[in-house]
Order: sequence, then C-alpha cells, then structure tokens
Amino acid sequence: MLSIREIREEDNPAIATVIRSVLIELGVPKVGTAYADPELDTLNKAYEGERACYFVVEQEGRVIGGAGISPLAGEQPNICELQKMYFLPQARGLGVGEKMIHQCLEFARTNHYELCYIETLPYMKAAQKLYRKVGFSYIDGPMGNTGHTTCNVWLTKPL
Repeated sequence: MLSIREIREEDNPAIATVIRSVLIELGVPKVGTAYADPELDTLNKAYEGERACYFVVEQEGRVIGGAGISPLAGEQPNICELQKMYFLPQARGLGVGEKMIHQCLEFARTNHYELCYIETLPYMKAAQKLYRKVGFSYIDGPMGNTGHTTCNVWLTKPL
C-alpha cells in the first residue's frame, strides 16, 4: 500500500538517501544539481516556511520518494517551483509521480500561486513526459535563482 503525506523530521535521512541514490543512478552531476543542495539532509526544515511543503510517498512504512513546492527563489511571490521530485525504482510505473504532482499543485493553488516552474536535465525523458502529461510546457530559459546550473530544461504550468 502506498501513501502520500507531509514530510516529518524522522524522514530526513531516508528521503536524502532516495534523492542521492536516484541522482547517482541517473548519472547526474553532483555539482549544480539537487545532489549538492545544502538543505538535502534537513528537508523538513527547508519546507517549514509559509507556502512551502514537501511530501513523501511511503510503501509499507518505507520512504520511497518525494516532491515539494516552494516559492521560486528570486521570482515574484505568485510563482512556485516543483522541487526534488525523485522516486526509487519500485515506485516508478505505478502512477505515483502523477499523484504526487497533483498533490503538490493542489497545495500550490491553495497557497495562491499562479505559475509553477520546474527544471530538469535533457536526458530525464520519463520525467519530462510526465510533466508534459500534466500540463507543463517548455520555456526558453531558466527562471529564478535555483542554483542548479546544470539543469538546462525548463518548464512551467499556469495554475
């Protein structure tokens, strides 16, 4: 049984391990990506702010993925970012990613965001396919100040 819920402090080590293992699996550079984000080991703290939330997906009590919404740094307050959406292999192909995106976007709408931004890498084709399926469109350049200098595929979705 899979369940989606808000992150708790005790989830920090598990979700950090999930994110790093997926990034390594995909061959993502460790610099200029989520791998190097300083808050990765304390995600619950990073999403304590107003209008921010991180959700984890659990299977039989084990965290197997997650995703979050937060204001997009360096942008207007009506723009959010879908962040750190990663799933272990056993969570893939079950519709969990789509459910997680809908959960995040509902949170964004409830918190009065009008546009959601996401960035990824060119070879993350499955992720891009999912983003397009739920209504994200490609844009020509980055927005905000994410610090993810190697992510060079950008998408947005009006909310």
